[in-house]
Amino acid sequence: MNVVIPKENLENETRVAATPGTVKELIKFGVEVHVESQAGLSSHISDKDYEESGAKIVDSKEKLFSQADIVLKVLPPTLDQIVLLRPKTVMVSFCQTTRDMDTVKALKEQSVTGFSMHLIPRTTLAQKMDALSSQANIAGYKAVLLAASRLGVYMPLLMTAAGTIRPAKVLVLGAGVAGLQAIATAKRLGAQVEAFDVRPVVKEQVESLGAKFIEVESHEDEGVGEGGYAKETSEDYKQRQQDLIHEHISKADVVITTALIPGKPAPLLIPRTMVQSMKPGSIIMDLASENGGNCELTQKDQIVDHNGITIDGTSNIPGLMPVHASELYAKNITAFITYMIKDGELNLDLEDEIISGAMYSHHGEITNEQTLEAIKI
Repeated sequence: MNVVIPKENLENETRVAATPGTVKELIKFGVEVHVESQAGLSSHISDKDYEESGAKIVDSKEKLFSQADIVLKVLPPTLDQIVLLRPKTVMVSFCQTTRDMDTVKALKEQSVTGFSMHLIPRTTLAQKMDALSSQANIAGYKAVLLAASRLGVYMPLLMTAAGTIRPAKVLVLGAGVAGLQAIATAKRLGAQVEAFDVRPVVKEQVESLGAKFIEVESHEDEGVGEGGYAKETSEDYKQRQQDLIHEHISKADVVITTALIPGKPAPLLIPRTMVQSMKPGSIIMDLASENGGNCELTQKDQIVDHNGITIDGTSNIPGLMPVHASELYAKNITAFITYMIKDGELNLDLEDEIISGAMYSHHGEITNEQTLEAIKI
C-alpha cells in the first residue's frame, strides 16, 4: 500500500504532512511512503532526509498521485490534483467541508474517500490526532510575538532611571487552545492580560494563567456547544457582550481574537465603531480571518491600517513556524492514518466514532451531515 506526500502547491503554505520521523513510523505499519521532490523544502527537510528515513522520492506529480492509495496533505487537494486520483483512494487533509464544497464534490465524483482533520472528534482517544489544537497552539503563541514586534510600547512593566513604564494591556477574545496560548505567551512577556469567552467553564483556565476573566452574566451553558466548542448565543447576550468588549477594548494595546464556531462563519465581535474607539498604535491580531474574521475591518491575508490601528488578517500563522507546525501536524495525521492500518492494509471501520466522524466522502457519496446540508443550501 502506497502512502504519498505531495508538495503543498499554494504559495504561502510552508508546512508538509510528513517528517522523516513520521515516515519511519508509517513504514513500521507495512506501507511504502512516496514523497514528492522538494515537498519538505519550506520546512527545512531535504529529499535526502526523507530518503534516509526510508521514503522514495518522486519527481512527477502525475506519477505520485496516480500510484497513491493514501494521500496525506496539509491543505485540501486542488481540482487538478483530484483528477489524477484513482477511485477508492483515501485523501486526508485539512478541509472545511461546509466551505470547500467544490473540493468535496470533486472528490465525491472521483469516488475518493475523504477525511478532514477539521472533523476529528474531541475525544480522549483522538487527542493525539487533534491537528486543529496543535496548529492553534502555534497560532496563539506566534500572534502575540507578531503583535509585540509591531507595538510601539514595551510589553512588561519596567522600572527605569527615567521613570516607570506601565505594562502593555492585552485583550484576548476566545479562550480555546489559541486563546489560552496567547494568554500564556503575553503573560510571559510581562503584559497585563484580560480574556473573554462565551463559555464560563473556561474561567478557571484563564485565571490559572494569571489573566483576568471578563464575562457576561448568563446561563452557564449559554455559549457552550457540542464537544466543548463555542456556539451561537442569543441576541440579548450578543448586545451585552458588545457592551462589555467595547468597555475593555478601548484600553487595550493588543487584541487577539480567536473566536470560531464549527461549520459557520466567525462571529463578529469587533465592529468598525469599536475599532474607532481604540488607541492609535494599538493592534488587532485576527486569528479567525480565514473564516471571515472577528473584526469587521479584517481582510484575509492583509494588514490594514485604520486611523493608526493595525488589523492583521494573516490566515496561516502556523505556516510562519513551519518546522514545528509540520512536526506536530505530521504526528497528528500519522496517528490518525495508522489508527486505521492493520497488517499493512487499510481497515475502514465505519462503526468507529473517530473514522466515521472524520469522514466526509466515501464510495461516491457525501457522508457528513453538515456538509450535505451546506451543499443543499
